[in-house]
Order: sequence, then C-alpha cells, then structure tokens
Amino acid sequence: QVQLVESGGGSVQAGGSLRLSCAASGSIISFNCVGWYRQAPGKQREMVATITKATGTNYGDAVKGRFTISVDNAKNSIYLRMTSLKPGDTGVYYCHVVWVRSNYWGHGTQVTVSS
Repeated sequence: QVQLVESGGGSVQAGGSLRLSCAASGSIISFNCVGWYRQAPGKQREMVATITKATGTNYGDAVKGRFTISVDNAKNSIYLRMTSLKPGDTGVYYCHVVWVRSNYWGHGTQVTVSS
C-alpha cells in the first residue's frame, strides 16, 4: 500500500504562483509513474504532469510552459510548481503514483485562482 498526502493548495490571484507537494509513504524510486491530475467542478479529471520510467516527463497541453513537476527521492516527495496561474486552473489537484501495476491517489488539495 502507498499513501499520498498533498499540501500547498490555496487561493491566489491570476498571474500568481503556487507549489504543491505530495509526500509518499514509499520510495519514489520504486514507482513506475508519478504525477499530478486535477478535476474542475463538473469536469472530468485530467492529467496535469507525469514522470514515467518509460516515457519521461509529460505535461497537459493547458499547462505546458507554466507548470513544472519534480521529485525529491531523498524526501519521497513529488512537487508541482505552478506559475502564471489562470482561473481555468481552478480545481482539486491530486497526486498519483503507479506501483506494482496499481494506481494510488491522494485525497487532493484545492487550488482556486481568481481573476
């Protein structure tokens, strides 16, 4: 079992920045994939950014050039640096990992961007 705990969400004005953190209970090095997803009210969950052993780093089209995913293996943590935030970035952000072919999700952290 893997437990994921997100933090760092909050409210910010358009153009601002936030950094989300995800603390994992296991060793990140052992995960096949780590990433961030988000879900806006009334919309499906969408991929924001992922790092996979097979394909490297990937970003959703809506966040390319503005968001950066990173990991700290020593701290077993995954980060999402978000800049130039837009109201359309509002939603609940979820940390996600794949380990031994199983998917694990955090409980999510709310990000609200006001215009």
